[in-house]
Amino acid sequence: MTLRVLVVASEMSPLVKTGGLADVVGALPAALAREGVEIRTLLPGYPGVLAALGHGETVLSFDDLFGGPAWVQEGRLDDAVIYALVAPHLYARDGGLYTDAGGADYPDNAFRFAALAFAGAEIAQGALAGFAPGVLHAHDWQAALAPAYLHYSGKPRPATIVTVHNIAFQGQFGRGLLRALRLPPDSFHMGGVEYYGSIGFLKAGLQLCDRITTVSPTYALEIETSEFGMGLDGLLRARADVVSGILNGVDESVWNPATDDLIAARYDAATLGKRAKNRVALQKRLRLDPDPDAFLLGVVSRMSWQKGQDMLLANLPQLMARRTQLALIGAGDKHLEDSFLAAQAAHPGRVGVMIGYSEALAHLVQAGVDAFLVPSRFEPCGLTQLYALRYGAVPIVARVGGLKDTIVDANEMALQSGAATGVQFSPPTAESFAMALRQAEDLFRDKATWRRLQTNGMKTDVSWRHPARHYAALYREAARA
Repeated sequence: MTLRVLVVASEMSPLVKTGGLADVVGALPAALAREGVEIRTLLPGYPGVLAALGHGETVLSFDDLFGGPAWVQEGRLDDAVIYALVAPHLYARDGGLYTDAGGADYPDNAFRFAALAFAGAEIAQGALAGFAPGVLHAHDWQAALAPAYLHYSGKPRPATIVTVHNIAFQGQFGRGLLRALRLPPDSFHMGGVEYYGSIGFLKAGLQLCDRITTVSPTYALEIETSEFGMGLDGLLRARADVVSGILNGVDESVWNPATDDLIAARYDAATLGKRAKNRVALQKRLRLDPDPDAFLLGVVSRMSWQKGQDMLLANLPQLMARRTQLALIGAGDKHLEDSFLAAQAAHPGRVGVMIGYSEALAHLVQAGVDAFLVPSRFEPCGLTQLYALRYGAVPIVARVGGLKDTIVDANEMALQSGAATGVQFSPPTAESFAMALRQAEDLFRDKATWRRLQTNGMKTDVSWRHPARHYAALYREAARA
């Protein structure tokens, strides 16, 4: 029997994307359909979403949704049903999804995403004719108030699940907004929406939902500790019996070197020699020296303390003292951006940097580099190391969160057994990273060993098949309960 699920999220690839959340939400409908789960997704009606979906049928209207009229428009993305919450006063913006053109948070973000959660709760309780979901699945703080609205409605409701993609982002707003957010006075307490004297969107969802998931088994354990829990570890320890980790997967129709139109030469595990053409194209694109024997390292990442780029900067002098090149795409912290641009100027032909993001160049990096770097201090799951496995770029990763769960370290036993797929380091410090980089370069100079690491990675199943089965089982368990 088909189980119906309403997914509520603030982004979904390919309609609108700032990070891995969008990739997960975009992949779920097709992946879960094979497991007998019908997913419909509710998104904010950003201009880009509405343009992509076109003019669909209006299936639900609100006379006043936090400051203006709003309506839900139904559309389709391939075979997936999408509900766009059209609220021009909340989403018709020229800036980003969460920040204005200057990078500052929109001052009405509390209402923008409370509206998304409120509409999700209404749909979950049968506001749409012919659609009665058995589960509401909310992603991150932007949707996490939905379980609270359902809890305090006093009406029958479906099961609720909240997935945490990064617990560092929590959505905290002043307690004075309680009434304006349509939350009852008795919701403001430790067992409700109150969080250190404020209204906590993510905290409310984690407190009041039926099941909690995050995007890797290790991160599910980490966030129950004071080191990684960002203030929510006590709540998560108290609810440990409903917390689980399900690894993300990769959309194989998009990330497949054998069919990828965005790279210079297609290849698979049996034709790895063709990767050399992608290396040449990448070196040309980023103005790196055409050196076929340099150890070419790649990074595609948001630039932040979390992602550990400062540790890479600390290791650049010794990397540049060896036959090494760096290809980096990213944006974020201005100091880090400026530091990498300065490194590019100081080491022309050895360091190539693009500030910003290009999907085509991101694919070419994965297809052209020898090793892919993910030195994160914490990483809920990570997708770029999974793309690297698919493309034969050997990952060098910190032993945290989903990086620990997805990469098999090239220690002596793993090399002997033929299981190794990359290099891990711990703790996440510049010194440990330096040792991992040296180890990886030694492995790279042993061509037979490096080829085995590449082929092991390319043969690893990083698809949505296994995660989809876990999600389907969780949905059914929650719905039965």
